[in-house]
Amino acid sequence: MSSALDAIVLRKRAEVEQLRCAEAALWAKAESMPRGRGFDGVVEGGAIIAEIKRRSPSGGVLRAEIEPATFGAGYARAGAAAISVLTDGPDFGGSLDDLAAVRAAVDIPLLRKDFTVDPAQIAEARVAGADWVLLIVAILDVDALDGCLAGAVRCGAHAIVEVHDVEEARVAVAAGATCVGINNRDLGTLRTDIATFARVRATVPDGVRCISESGVRRPEDVTRLVSEGADAVLIGEVLLRADSPAAACSAMVAAGRAGSR
Repeated sequence: MSSALDAIVLRKRAEVEQLRCAEAALWAKAESMPRGRGFDGVVEGGAIIAEIKRRSPSGGVLRAEIEPATFGAGYARAGAAAISVLTDGPDFGGSLDDLAAVRAAVDIPLLRKDFTVDPAQIAEARVAGADWVLLIVAILDVDALDGCLAGAVRCGAHAIVEVHDVEEARVAVAAGATCVGINNRDLGTLRTDIATFARVRATVPDGVRCISESGVRRPEDVTRLVSEGADAVLIGEVLLRADSPAAACSAMVAAGRAGSR
């Protein structure tokens, strides 16, 4: 891992320790809720997962002022199949309050996008309204990945297992991932290359859904990724920098449908 990612993981572990006193109550509430929406009928046909975030380490400030509920409703009207909400505060300017606000505004699946290092965060995500959680192979050893996957099952959440290369994809598949997110961003340089998707996708067996993450700059990129086997494409920065994020999302939705024909 890069030193920056190491620092984030250390911070997340400290956040988890602060959760311990409330962990039993979180699990009790999470386990009492209906199961979250799954991937069936959502992660397919070149669907678009639209992201809400204020800033990122690679992109800097993307949109300082965001009203999450308004953004979420706009994405849903534009045809997004699901919404990804960044809940990390220090690096992305997000919070669980953002996720809860979007949950109150839309009825499509929500992904809590954060750096999950412990199952307690999954229970926390479910209570806040997330259907899906992100598990990043680069920050989880095999035991931790297995534990988080089991935690997702326990509270009715669904896991997107994020990978960056062929070896990580093999780890995800061996762990039983049913949905793999292939991130086109190099964690060392933070540069993106959407050619990464096809290279890694070729090693993922049929029956495992694949989402392309990062690097989309124009609708043609979406069409290309879907034609290369992406069941869905997660898009953030280009939407958030647009004059009208909802209109930009609508164009990406059309491109995803075109690629799936």
